[in-house]
Amino acid sequence: MNDNIHKVTVEIFGETYCLKSDTELEQVISVAALVDSRMKKIAHKNLRLSPAKVAVLAALTIAEEFLQLEQNYKQLIQMVEEEKY
Repeated sequence: MNDNIHKVTVEIFGETYCLKSDTELEQVISVAALVDSRMKKIAHKNLRLSPAKVAVLAALTIAEEFLQLEQNYKQLIQMVEEEKY
């Protein structure tokens, strides 16, 4: 069992969540703030969307950014590896 489990209460899109994580506390708070920010931004542009749809759209945009960063990282690693040889 991990003794470094952090508990934190965050608010995302008006809902309170009590989270447990072995990730650094600041990271958990940052992730929650990012999700909250994205949901608010999407909701502001699409006033008729339900909170569930806002959450899915926020997840999709964050996942898209993650995949793009992952692809960029792999390309960068490949370029570095090619420079070595």
